[in-house]
Amino acid sequence: MDRIETGWLFDFYGPLLTQRQRTLLALYCEEDYSFTEIAQQEGISRQGVYDAVKRAVRQLESYEQELGLLARYRRLTRGLGEGLEALRDAPGEQAQRARAILARLLSEEEE
Repeated sequence: MDRIETGWLFDFYGPLLTQRQRTLLALYCEEDYSFTEIAQQEGISRQGVYDAVKRAVRQLESYEQELGLLARYRRLTRGLGEGLEALRDAPGEQAQRARAILARLLSEEEE
């Protein structure tokens, strides 16, 4: 799994991890540190960082498999975007109102 996907999972399920796992994953995903850089900063071995990050990523993947929050979010935002696109050139007050509602919902989901 790449860092971007791991970052998405971390955004959704990070609070379910231990503080140590959150610290290491934040450095890995958000700060884009290498395992070596994290090891130097945290005073542990590179292998220790690697093992801890991989274990945390597996845990995040397990949460997603069970709960599906990221997949649901993606379906929802994709659907809202498609609805907004479908109404883009639709005339009338009702279409304008629908566009405003969809745009607001999409904006709220992206926050």
